[in-house]
Amino acid sequence: MKIKNHRLMHPDGSPISFLATPNMGGVLQPEYLIMHYTAGSSAEGAIAWLRNPQAQASAHVVIGRDGAITQLVPFNRIAWHAGKSQWDGRSGLNGFSIGIELDNAGKLEQVGSRWISSATKRAYPSDDVLVANHKHDRPGTPSSGWQEYTEPQIAAALEVGQLLMQRYKLKDVLGHEDIAPGRKTDPGPAFAMASFHGRLLGRRDDQAEVFQATTALNIRSGPGVGYAALPGSPLRTHTRLAVEEKQALWWRVEVLDAQSDEAAEGWVHSRFLKPEVVS
Repeated sequence: MKIKNHRLMHPDGSPISFLATPNMGGVLQPEYLIMHYTAGSSAEGAIAWLRNPQAQASAHVVIGRDGAITQLVPFNRIAWHAGKSQWDGRSGLNGFSIGIELDNAGKLEQVGSRWISSATKRAYPSDDVLVANHKHDRPGTPSSGWQEYTEPQIAAALEVGQLLMQRYKLKDVLGHEDIAPGRKTDPGPAFAMASFHGRLLGRRDDQAEVFQATTALNIRSGPGVGYAALPGSPLRTHTRLAVEEKQALWWRVEVLDAQSDEAAEGWVHSRFLKPEVVS
């Protein structure tokens, strides 16, 4: 793909699906990429809603579960995707960010043996659901279900994201949950933000502190023993970890040498870490 006149194009120069929405503002000089989930039941439904003037909402791009890409707003115009938001001392990220919506039901509630979206009342099979805490949950909060993202969807998001980073020299990629904590939970724990961030901006261990586990170590969904241990716990001794955030003795880390059955990102107690020695 490529970008021409702030629109996505196929390699042969033909336009990728563009369905204009009236829900847009003035000129945009983007600095950030913000990732969202639609919390709906289909990409088509999300697109229709984001083109409805009554929605008072929009995004630059919607990506379906099959990887299909639809652009709604040119990348040099403001889309209404961030709402009340703040980052790095600045408010109102609509004015300086590009928004990508991924077709995903988001947070789900368990009713008997089924997982149900409170927004759409649609049920989802357990093999399409990750059970985890959100990173902003308080200790002791019961785990929720989160619809998994698909491989074609993530591949498309990576391709679009890399193009946007290159074309507009964006500073960072963030989740809606990062710029509106407590109000928003998207893209949620099913979205591997650390990996996505690394693919778009380079590996975090190029800049981050890197440590090794000194023992078999549980990696948790939040900063404390009250949070559930993630699948793949305990991590093996000597597992390499890049530190992304510190809350006192609990640190959020990316697992740099994870196997397929290990969590890619979570919280560990820093007591059981030692700095990596580079020879």
